[in-house]
Amino acid sequence: MTIEKEKKVNNKGIEGANEGQTVVGKGDTVTVHYKGTLEDGSVFDSSYDRGPISFTTGAGQMIRGFETNILGMNLGQTKKFTIPHTEAYGDHDPTAVQKIRKENFPSDFSFEIGTMVQGTNPAGQPVMARIVEDFDAEVSLDFNHPMAGKDLTFEVELVSIDTEEEGE
Repeated sequence: MTIEKEKKVNNKGIEGANEGQTVVGKGDTVTVHYKGTLEDGSVFDSSYDRGPISFTTGAGQMIRGFETNILGMNLGQTKKFTIPHTEAYGDHDPTAVQKIRKENFPSDFSFEIGTMVQGTNPAGQPVMARIVEDFDAEVSLDFNHPMAGKDLTFEVELVSIDTEEEGE
C-alpha cells in the first residue's frame, strides 16, 4: 500500500486547500507575502515588490517575533501584528558605534552619512556598518542591525502551508 502526503496549498482559490482547517504548526514550510512598516508608517520591506518568501517554522530562519505570530494562522488568512524590538533585532547597542580612521578606506571613498559599508573584523569575518558621523580624520560607524531598537509592524498573508504529516 502506498500513502502519499497531500500538499495543502492555497494560492488565491486553488481547489483542495481545505480552507479554515489547515493551520501553521512547528515544522511546517510556509509561504507568505508581507509588508513591514515602522512606527511612523514608512515601509522598510515588502515581499510584494519581489515575490513571497518561504521558510520552515522552528528552523530559526526568521526573527523570533515574526515566526511566533505565524504559528496558528489559517491558510489564506491575513494578519497584522507588531513585534517589539526585543523580539526582533534587539536594543540599539551604543558600544557598537565606533570611530574608524578614514585611512582604512580606499583613497577615493566618498563618506556620506547613511551609507552602508562592508569590511572585515579582526577574525577576517565580513561585517556591515552604517556611516553615522563624518569627522576630519575618522568616521563613526554603527555596527548595529539597521532595525535594532525599532518595533516592527507586519501585515502578513499566508499563501501556502506544506505540513510534515507522517503516514504509516
